[in-house]
Amino acid sequence: MTVRNRTPLFALVAIVGSALALPAMAQDAQDQAAAAQAQAAQAQDSADQAQNAAASASSSAAKASAAAGGGQSWADVDADGDGAITKTESQANAGLAQVFDQADANKDGKLTPEEYRAYAAAQKK
Repeated sequence: MTVRNRTPLFALVAIVGSALALPAMAQDAQDQAAAAQAQAAQAQDSADQAQNAAASASSSAAKASAAAGGGQSWADVDADGDGAITKTESQANAGLAQVFDQADANKDGKLTPEEYRAYAAAQKK
């Protein structure tokens, strides 16, 4: 074979090799795209699970707080609705029952919101 015959042969080999390599490269790109999409889906699932776990923990903490008496309002404890809490009504909230006598400034057996605010302010000092 002469040099003149080899040049077109090299060109033909290069063209055929390039043509065969293109589908292989395209397949790699598709595989990489599919793998990236699968990883994104897994990351989203993990984020959703973490969010659900956080919401569940928050809900559990709120229920525990309410069960411990932390979720009660003044109206919840004031069973007769007169605006003041008696010693008997204070038993619905363990913390309030413990400080009732100290917070009842005029010792009339009823704790008003004003008396309780004054007691709480004095305790913060």
